Amino acid sequence: MNRSTATALGLIVLAYLAIGALYAVNTPAWQVPDEPAHYNYIRYIAQTGTLPVLQAGDYDQAYLERLKSNRFPPDLPIDSVRYESYQPPLYYLLLTPIFIIFGGALIPLRLFSLVLGAGVIGFAFLVVRELFPARPLLALTAAGFIAFIPQHVAMMAGVNSDSLAELVMGAGLWMAVKGTNGTEGTWSGRKWEFALALAVGAAFLTKVTVYPLAVVAAFAILLRWIRQRPVVEWRAARLLIFDLLLVFVPALLLGALYWGRNVAVYGWPDFLGAIRHGAVVQGQPRTSEWIVIYGSEEVARRFVTTTFQSFWGQFGWMGVVMDWRVYMALGLYSALLAVGAVAALRGHWSLVIDHQRHSLTILGVSGLLTLAVYLYYNVSFVQHQGRYLFPALIPLGLAAAVGIRQWVKWMVKGAGRMGQGSKQWAEFALTLTPIVLMAALDLFALYRFIIPALR
Repeated sequence: MNRSTATALGLIVLAYLAIGALYAVNTPAWQVPDEPAHYNYIRYIAQTGTLPVLQAGDYDQAYLERLKSNRFPPDLPIDSVRYESYQPPLYYLLLTPIFIIFGGALIPLRLFSLVLGAGVIGFAFLVVRELFPARPLLALTAAGFIAFIPQHVAMMAGVNSDSLAELVMGAGLWMAVKGTNGTEGTWSGRKWEFALALAVGAAFLTKVTVYPLAVVAAFAILLRWIRQRPVVEWRAARLLIFDLLLVFVPALLLGALYWGRNVAVYGWPDFLGAIRHGAVVQGQPRTSEWIVIYGSEEVARRFVTTTFQSFWGQFGWMGVVMDWRVYMALGLYSALLAVGAVAALRGHWSLVIDHQRHSLTILGVSGLLTLAVYLYYNVSFVQHQGRYLFPALIPLGLAAAVGIRQWVKWMVKGAGRMGQGSKQWAEFALTLTPIVLMAALDLFALYRFIIPALR
C-alpha cells in the first residue's frame, strides 16, 4: 500500500470514528435496537462471572413497548430486558473488562463497539485490494461506501454484537479470498488453514447471522483445491479432506464450547438456545399472524419498504424515519449503483482471470447466504430490519464501488479530451463525491432526525 492510499484509508476511518462518536454520545441511552438486552448480558457476566441463562420473563412485549413509547425514562428500569441471553458469548466477554473499568458506563461500551466497526472498514479494503491490487481506488471506494451508511454507523455506535460479527465475517472473507488467490503470504502452508479455522470458530462464538462463514470457508477450500489440482492430482482427494479437517476440527471445537454449554443448560437438541428463545419471546409479532391480519401482499410491501429504509437509515427502535425525499434519493442512488455494477460486469467479466472469478464467487455466495438467513428468519418473525443484511456489506460494498467506478468512467469519457493528470484527478474527485455526500448524510440524519425525535 503506497502512502497516498494509506492516508486516504486513514482519513476514511478517522471520519467514520468521528461521526460514529457523535452518534454514540448523542443517541440517548437504550435507543439502539436491543441495546438494553445486550447491556444486561455484559452486566451479568461482570457481576457473576458466569454466562446468563435465558428464561421465562426475560422478554415482556408489553413492558418493552412501554419503555420504547416513554423513551426509556429513568423510573422504568431496564434490568428485566434480558432476551439476548441466549446469544454466543464472545462479544460480551470482550466488553466485560470495559464494563468493569468504567463502572458500567454506556458510552465507553458504545465506543468500543465503534472501534470494532472500524475493523470492518479495514477488512473491506483488504478484500477488494486482494481482488484488484492494481486498483486501490476501488478498494477505497468500497471501504468508504461501508463506512458511511447511516444505519450502519448508528448500529456500530451502539452496544450490540453486530460489530464483532461483521468484523469476524470480514476477517474470514479476507482469508478465504487470499487462499483462493494463492496469496496467503505469511499465512502460507498450514498457517492459512489455522487462520481460517480461527475465523470460523470465532463466528460460531459470536452470532448465528455469521454462521454462513462456515459454508464460505468450505467453498474457499474447495476452490483452492481445484486451483491446485493439476499440481497435486495424485493426492487430490486426500488433500481436500485434510484441508477441510484442518479448518473445521478446530473451528467446531471452539463452537462446541458454546453449544455444549447450551445443551447442558437448555437440553438436547437446543444447542443454539433457539428453542428456548422461541418459547420465551411470546408476543413478538409473527409473519403468519400478520398475513392473516393484513394479507400477504401488504406484508410483502411492508417487508420490501421497511427493509430498504432500515438498510439505509430507520433509527431508534425502527421508529425514527427520515424524510421521504431522502429515501427517494437513496432509491435513485441504489438504482444507479446497480446499473453501473451490471454494466461493468457485462463489459469486463471476460477480462477477469480465474482466481478473481473464484474470489468473486465466494463473495457472491457469502451475500446470498446472508440474504437466505434474513428471509428464513422473516418466515417466522416480523423482522423487517435491513441491518440483518450487514454481514453482506463487503460484497455489497464491492458492487457499489464497481458501480461508482463505471459511472465515473462514463462521465469522464463524456467530458471530452483531457490530459492524463487531469483525468486522474477528475476520476478521484468524482469517486470521492458520493462518499463525502454519504458522510454528510450521516450528520444530517443525526441532527435532523435522530436527536429531535429521541430527546
